[in-house]
Amino acid sequence: MQNILDTAKTWLTDFFDPAVKKEVQHLIENDNDELKDRFYKNMEFGTGGMRGIMGVGTNRINKYTLGKSTQGLSNYLKKAHDGKEIKVAIAYDCRHNSDTLARTVAEVFSANGIKVFLFSALRTTPELSFAVRYLNCDAGIVLTASHNPPEYNGYKVYWSDGCQIVPPEDGEIVAAINALSFEEIKFKADESLIELIDTQVDEPFFKASVAHGDFNAEGKNDFKIVFTSLHGTSITAIPEVLKRAGYKNVTIIEAQAEPDGDFPTVKSPNPEEPEALSMAIAKAEEIGADMVVGTDPDSDRLGVAVRNLEGKMEIVNGNQAMIMMTHFLLEQQKQKGFEGNEFVATTIVSTPMMEAMAKAYGVKFKTALTGFKWIGKMIKDYPDLKFLGGGEESFGYMIGDFVRDKDAVTATLLACEIGAQAKANGSSFYEDLIDCYVNYGFYKEHLISLTKKGMSGAEEIKQMLKDFKENPVDSVAGSKVKWIEDYNTSTAKNVLTGEEKAIHIPKSNVLIYETDDGTRIAARPSGTEPKVKFYISTNAKLDKAENFKKVSEELDAKIDRIKKELELG
Repeated sequence: MQNILDTAKTWLTDFFDPAVKKEVQHLIENDNDELKDRFYKNMEFGTGGMRGIMGVGTNRINKYTLGKSTQGLSNYLKKAHDGKEIKVAIAYDCRHNSDTLARTVAEVFSANGIKVFLFSALRTTPELSFAVRYLNCDAGIVLTASHNPPEYNGYKVYWSDGCQIVPPEDGEIVAAINALSFEEIKFKADESLIELIDTQVDEPFFKASVAHGDFNAEGKNDFKIVFTSLHGTSITAIPEVLKRAGYKNVTIIEAQAEPDGDFPTVKSPNPEEPEALSMAIAKAEEIGADMVVGTDPDSDRLGVAVRNLEGKMEIVNGNQAMIMMTHFLLEQQKQKGFEGNEFVATTIVSTPMMEAMAKAYGVKFKTALTGFKWIGKMIKDYPDLKFLGGGEESFGYMIGDFVRDKDAVTATLLACEIGAQAKANGSSFYEDLIDCYVNYGFYKEHLISLTKKGMSGAEEIKQMLKDFKENPVDSVAGSKVKWIEDYNTSTAKNVLTGEEKAIHIPKSNVLIYETDDGTRIAARPSGTEPKVKFYISTNAKLDKAENFKKVSEELDAKIDRIKKELELG
C-alpha cells in the first residue's frame, strides 16, 4: 500500500492538471480501495493494445497514460527511422472521450515532429488499418475499447503493414514507454503537422471492401437484411458498402444507428451476446428478413442471425460464421482454379473444423495465438503464399490482405453474399452450414467467460489457470486426455505415451487438453478484459442432414457433462 501511495503522490506535481491533482488528493484522503485499484499497476498492452476504464490513475485510460504511450512510441519511431519523415494515421470510435483522446494523441505525435493524418470524425477500425498502408504511414492508432462497457476506452497500435504491433516491435515499444516518466510527455502541438482526413480514404476503402466481398451473388434483390451498428462506427461504412454491392432491401435499426458511447439500448454492445441483437432480430421476424447483421462499436466484429430449419431467426456463433465464410471463399477459389499457394488461418482456441475443411480442399492451413494481429502477421511472414481468409471464434473475420485486422465491413458483405446465393439456389445459409457438417465433420463449440475484476480478480484468474495446469484431469466426458499443450513452455505432451513435441508459435498463457476423441478444452486469460476464458470443442460424425438435430442435442449434452466435470458452471 505504501508503494501505491507513493505512486499516487507523484500525480500531485504541477505537471498534472489541477482537477487531476484534486481528485488524487481526494482518493488519498478518503478512498483507499479506489486509490489501490487506480494506482496498483500501470496500464499494460494486451492482445489488442491497451484497454481499460477511463479515469485518473496509472491503471486508467486518460491523457497522461495515453500521452506516455504516444511519447514512447514517438521515441521508438524516431530511433527506427532516423532522419526520415514519419507519418501516423489516427482514427477513433464512438466512445466517450475518444475524439478528445485522439486529439491528444495527435498533438503528442506532432510535438515530436511526426506528421499526423487524423480522421475528423469517427471511423471503423478496418478503415484505419487500410489507411495506414494507403497513406504510406509508419504506424497507426485507433482509440477504441471494442465491445467493452461504456466506462472503457483503449488504444490500439498498428505498424506500417496495417497490422497490430507484434514481436519484436511490441516489446521494444513497451520498453520505450516504460523508460519514460510522465513529465517527459510533449503535449505542445505543432498544428502544421496535423492534417484532418475524410473522403480521400473513405472512397478507396469502400471500393476495396466491395472488390473483396462482392462475388456477384444471385438473388440480391430478393434478399432482405436487417442491420444494426449498435450505436457504433459501422454506420459510416456498411450501409454504403451494401448499397454499392447491389443490396436494396436493407433495414437499418434507427434506434441504434446514432453513435452513442452510452450504448443506451443494449446491456453490452457486443454481437457475441444474443441480447445485443434482440432488437434487430425482432424487426427481422416482423418483416420476414433473411439475415440480421450487427457489429461492435469499432466494427471489427460482427454477429449474424439467419433462419434455422424451423424458420426462426437464430444467431450463428463465431465459429459457424467463420466456417461458412471460409467455405464460400474456398469454393470461389476452386472455381477459378487453385494455384497451390493459398492458405486459410484461424486461432488455437477456434474450431478444429477449419483444419478439416482446409485439408479437404488441399489448401494450406495455419493456426495462431488468440488476437487477430497474429493472423495479420502471417501475410507478412509468408509473402509467397496467398491469404484467402481467416477468422477467430470471437466473431472476427478477414478477407484477403487489403485490411490486416478483423474487418466487419467486408465480412458483413460476404455474409450477405453467402445468404443471397444460398437462397437463390433454393437453400439457405443455415442449410448450407449443415451440409458443411455432413461433408467435413460436425464440430460444436462452447465458450465460458468468467469476469474477475480488480487486483483480487487478477490473482484469482492466475490461481485458476495454475490449478488447471498443475492438476490435470485424466479424462473428459469419458474420453482419455491424450495431449496437454502448454503454450507457456511451448511444449505438447502425449500423457498416454510420454511423447513430447515443440509448439512453434510464440509463448502465451494458454493450456489445452485434447482427448482421444478430439474433444478440446482450452483455458486462457483475456488480454484486454478482466476475464478468464474456457473454450470447449466437441465433434461427431453427421452422416446425413436429416440427423442434424439429434446429433446436435447429443453434442450439447456432452458439453454440459464437460462443464459439470470441470466445475465450470
